[in-house]
Amino acid sequence: MKKYVLIISILFLGSFTWAQSNKEEVDLVQAAFGREKKAVVADFVKPSDAQKDAFWKLYDQYETARKDLGKQRIALLRQYADQYLTMTPVQADAWTKKVIDLQKKTDNLIATYYEKVKLVSDGLVATQFYQIENYILSYIRMQILDNVPFVARQP
Repeated sequence: MKKYVLIISILFLGSFTWAQSNKEEVDLVQAAFGREKKAVVADFVKPSDAQKDAFWKLYDQYETARKDLGKQRIALLRQYADQYLTMTPVQADAWTKKVIDLQKKTDNLIATYYEKVKLVSDGLVATQFYQIENYILSYIRMQILDNVPFVARQP
């Protein structure tokens, strides 16, 4: 599993340096990330034959919403990269509030789709979905935290 998540995180983190501010490049990186991620999810989430079509339809809807949040995350990381050496207390507070709000939206999205997946499958499949999404998200969050420098206090 770590191999899959490492591949995903490399694609995800690479998007910050490679996909500068060009929307098409961000979309391309997200598409590659989404394909790799879907393969990982398929290895761990096991809906029955009767549940597969409904699950994957919901999963694709979830991924569309997740990608929109991912674009917001990339924009916030870019903003941070541009400002962290000169960030004022007011800018730091505003940026952090946006990060907190985005994290809540992301966590709520997973919880919402957990319930939707459970309706079209069962509690086991929904839990598998919830676990793998949180595992991947937590791993990516840790990779970001490990690679983003702390904001500096200006003298």
